[in-house]
Amino acid sequence: MTDYILLIIGIILMIVGIIGCLAPVLPGPPLSYIGIILLHLSRFGQFSKTVLIVLGIVTILVTVLDYIVPIWGTRKFGGSKYGVRGATVGLVVGFFLGPAGIIIGPLIGAIVGELIFKDDLKYAFKAGFGSLLGFLTGVGLKLAASFIMTFYFIKEWIV
Repeated sequence: MTDYILLIIGIILMIVGIIGCLAPVLPGPPLSYIGIILLHLSRFGQFSKTVLIVLGIVTILVTVLDYIVPIWGTRKFGGSKYGVRGATVGLVVGFFLGPAGIIIGPLIGAIVGELIFKDDLKYAFKAGFGSLLGFLTGVGLKLAASFIMTFYFIKEWIV
């Protein structure tokens, strides 16, 4: 019975982990990693120590990079923290508008954030693009990590 509970919670965490890569309020890769650990603790999956350590390191690395990459992208293009915050708000709004909203929302949010910081449209577009680029790179890294963990989860559970 406990094994089934661990499996079900693990599956839920894998799904929420992928969603968390797009929703800034949820830590996607850490949730996916916890799902891997729960499967490992059940009779449905046994990962090697090497796999668990490597996935743990990837989870930590991607989580740290998720904070660094957007700042780097913003600074590289001369932006401010307002652009990063605007991109985050834009993602939340865009999330409800479908797949195109997930890309357009952060761009518009970053531009609006930069316009709030500095009333210069050319600057706002350039810095907004940098914010968006850094933000999307972070999202891409998180998605890659969570999808890899989901692959290992399914592979171990089914095979």
